[in-house]
Amino acid sequence: MTPKKPQQWLQVVGHAGNFHVGDYGTLLKRYCKGEQQCYLRLMVDTLRSFVPAYHGVVQRDKQDYNMMDNLLTHFNTPAIMDCKMGSRTYLEEELQLARERPQPRNDMYEKMVAVDPEAPTAQERAQQAVLKTRYMQWRETLSSTTTLGFRIEGFRKANDECHTNFKQTKSREQVTEALSSFVESSAHIMWGYLRQLKQLRQVLEASDFFRTHEVVGSSLLFVHDWTGRTGVWMIDFGKTVVLPSPLTLDHRTAWVEGNREDGYLWGLDNLIDILGNMLPLS
Repeated sequence: MTPKKPQQWLQVVGHAGNFHVGDYGTLLKRYCKGEQQCYLRLMVDTLRSFVPAYHGVVQRDKQDYNMMDNLLTHFNTPAIMDCKMGSRTYLEEELQLARERPQPRNDMYEKMVAVDPEAPTAQERAQQAVLKTRYMQWRETLSSTTTLGFRIEGFRKANDECHTNFKQTKSREQVTEALSSFVESSAHIMWGYLRQLKQLRQVLEASDFFRTHEVVGSSLLFVHDWTGRTGVWMIDFGKTVVLPSPLTLDHRTAWVEGNREDGYLWGLDNLIDILGNMLPLS
């Protein structure tokens, strides 16, 4: 344990109130049993160095939290970015449940219209509602999730400048522009991230956990600071589920409903390729 000191936590996206800063360099995240089970498995997997260290369940104000390392502890005024990985952000079970209980949703219609007023069909406009299955699949087509296998959720620079409007950032050129803004065109920072992403890919391809889990809705957290220090970690395992034996995934095959493929490595390949092309040839 390190001496108790004020800790920092910067949240760019996600639900406010899900996180609390703990003592001694820890972070408390609202309890999710599925996420707890993932962390317990990850602590004995080759991926351990690419996820926050897990310290069990604690209670605060009668609410349970998963306690893990605060990844920002050793950075000085860090810049952070959240990249949602994979070619879809919903589980196959979510699609099946939504089909079994088809309920037109007014709230999802409003969200759709706010992004693209022309997106709803004539029937949806008449009902002022859309089905959840329709909304989930439509939402993915807006961003680079479907074109590149990952999407930028948001980032915050060291000067507190925050960017979260990436719902329609879809093309390779748009993603490149956003990444360049995040690293402020620093070749040193880009090299740091590229090295770590290539190491992560190598470990993922050898990981028993990764081969036997459908990894959906998980993010890569990018952190760097003015000293040139960089870090990349896998976070958010609330939707990551273990596959029925003996099924395994290669995480690159295109998703067809029923095959459970999530496109995680396809997205990581594209992210590595984009970063590599951003660097000077020398």
